[in-house]
Amino acid sequence: MLGKPVPRKDGLAKITGQARYAGDVTLPGMLHGVTVRSPVPRGRIRAIRYAPEIDWHEFTLVTAQDIPGCNVIELIACDQPCLAETAVNHAEEPVLLIAHPDLGMAGKARQSVQVDIEPWPAVLSIEEALEARHVVWGEDNVLKRITLEQGEVDRAWDEAASIWEGHYQTAAQEQLYLEPNGMLAVASPEEGVTVWGSLQCPYYVHRALCRLFGLPEHKVRVVQLETGGGFGGKEDYPSMIAGHAALLAWKSGRPVRLIYDRAEDMAATTKRHPARIRHRTAVSREGKLLAMDIELLLDGGAYTTVSPVVLSRAVIHAAGVYACPNVRVRGAALATNHPPNGAFRGFGAPQSLFALECHMDEVARGVGLDPDEFRRRNFLQPGDAMATGQIVREPIDLPALLQRALELSGYHQKRARFALDNPTRMVKKGIGLACFLHGAGFTGSGERHLQSVAAVEATGEGGLRVLASSAEIGQGARTVLAQIAAQTLGLPGDWVEVPPPDTAEAPDSGPTVASRTSMIVGKLVQEAALALRQILAGAGYLDQADGPERFRAACARYTREMGPLRASSSYSPPPGVHWDDAAFRGDAYGAFSWAVYVAEVSVDLATYEVRVDDFVALQEVGHVLNPLLAEGQIQGGVAQAIGWTLSENVAWSNGRMANHRMTDYLIPTAGDLPPLRVYFEEKPYPHGPYGAKGLGELPTDGPAPAILNAVSSALGIRFRQVPLLPEHLEEALNG
Repeated sequence: MLGKPVPRKDGLAKITGQARYAGDVTLPGMLHGVTVRSPVPRGRIRAIRYAPEIDWHEFTLVTAQDIPGCNVIELIACDQPCLAETAVNHAEEPVLLIAHPDLGMAGKARQSVQVDIEPWPAVLSIEEALEARHVVWGEDNVLKRITLEQGEVDRAWDEAASIWEGHYQTAAQEQLYLEPNGMLAVASPEEGVTVWGSLQCPYYVHRALCRLFGLPEHKVRVVQLETGGGFGGKEDYPSMIAGHAALLAWKSGRPVRLIYDRAEDMAATTKRHPARIRHRTAVSREGKLLAMDIELLLDGGAYTTVSPVVLSRAVIHAAGVYACPNVRVRGAALATNHPPNGAFRGFGAPQSLFALECHMDEVARGVGLDPDEFRRRNFLQPGDAMATGQIVREPIDLPALLQRALELSGYHQKRARFALDNPTRMVKKGIGLACFLHGAGFTGSGERHLQSVAAVEATGEGGLRVLASSAEIGQGARTVLAQIAAQTLGLPGDWVEVPPPDTAEAPDSGPTVASRTSMIVGKLVQEAALALRQILAGAGYLDQADGPERFRAACARYTREMGPLRASSSYSPPPGVHWDDAAFRGDAYGAFSWAVYVAEVSVDLATYEVRVDDFVALQEVGHVLNPLLAEGQIQGGVAQAIGWTLSENVAWSNGRMANHRMTDYLIPTAGDLPPLRVYFEEKPYPHGPYGAKGLGELPTDGPAPAILNAVSSALGIRFRQVPLLPEHLEEALNG
């Protein structure tokens, strides 16, 4: 079953239209919900005014006063209200909820409500946040600080042959999943709350609803419907929209469906954190890194949401794949009056690795070395200590990985050829590279705290069900978990079912984030499947050598004679993995995935456009369980990163996203993408299921620096920000 491109478990239902998304599900007597939002980024709510021509008795209206529990969205800091009560801290903050049997009437009513707000001064950038501390906010506006130190950075500068400094910045990026956010809810004090919807993390929503309604766990149920993409954007935000739908259902006594249109989804929900990053690097005469001093600032938006975990990953990845005896990384997530920023594929690592890999090119050229040679001299090797003190135990060979990527891309031949191009040509060619890593699973002690559980259960017909809270969001989770269970028990894949997560049935196997599904949850599924076979064998129903048909018969007999047959497995960390939360030191991740990406570009000097002509993505991700799904994950991630690099520009106007439609927020189409050539190295990880590691977020980390390094190679001008738009090129070339 493993190592083969088996058909997707969700494929047939999706291509035949049988898959049911939030917009496909209706219930008798259902109302449609809409949200009234703040038009300003910060201010005091003076009044909510209702137009007199509307008969408001026909509508269900919910304000903060109607919340039966705590007016908070439960997550890390619990500082975000479900509905603004006396003040707003960002544009599009929800203030009032409306429901009506007719969606058109609900929309008309929303337009007939005016939220009267006294505007207050707002902070709308990282730079303003640095200036506004204790002035606008009246308190410390740092959502999270993290400092990572190894060696003695301040003493290293005197030993350096040269010191290099660079300032880099990255902008927001919209996740732009295919299906906008949507939830359907039923709720009452007697029956509790049940929601169905588009989401990544069922138990995040479950905990949020328990707190919002003041209900015990058994009176809240969360069921995932088919979900048309997430990319981190449906990690924390579904708790908000689920709460809104459920509050309307609670007050009206009727089912309520609340689905955003594209404009509202883009304007109101989370984005990738903008970042400002400064590097100061000391280098020896031999081209060896002596010290890295890195400052990293993130725009967290108005509330904490997941900024602490985004910041921690950004800080840990900031030193990249390099051995350096002295490293200091100081990071902070700052509060602004933008809508809260959240997780987006890679969450923090793309920002810090962009800065690092662009900086490494600058340093290499400054000390007179080719970019690949400078990296080769400084790569981590097995036995080296990383910036957190983690010892590299994986058998990684970065020089060999780099060499293979250079050969696959024809890097040196193309670089030499491009250097000889006619200087009068209006299209310049360049080629650039990036070397990077991505930690799989929750950071530090995160997996230990989660204590994830997965289960497998035999059906009366002798089939198998995998029960986990890992959500299928297009990445192939149901297929891979089924492959692991089938491989473990020697069963045909179509005997294994992986139902969508339902908190009434599936144990909490943790959120669908952090490239953890295959490596962490897949391992739990493998162990649970082995435990189920042991139950059958211990009861005398099965011999270890029995094949699939005997297994099916044994399951059917056991359930008939003994009752339900179910086995589960709980997470335990790999041996030798230790993390100190207070010191922010130790083994940050059980395993890393490693990669070298090479981008070839053309720069049109007439239109100032950059086009990626060829792209080689080489990665080591342990054993590849499903080659087709793995290749698709890499291609999709690279495509998203190309958009972040060259076209996806979030335009802000007084704290509001001005281009919140797909007509003017430009993502790459198929015609904008180059051939994406994907290659794998396989070095099985002993603590992953059949050697697998995480891979889903890795491909967003490397494309941006590889592309900008290629552009700089073509033009001889350094660029230090993404997105790199035509106007930036025009200014640099003509300024």
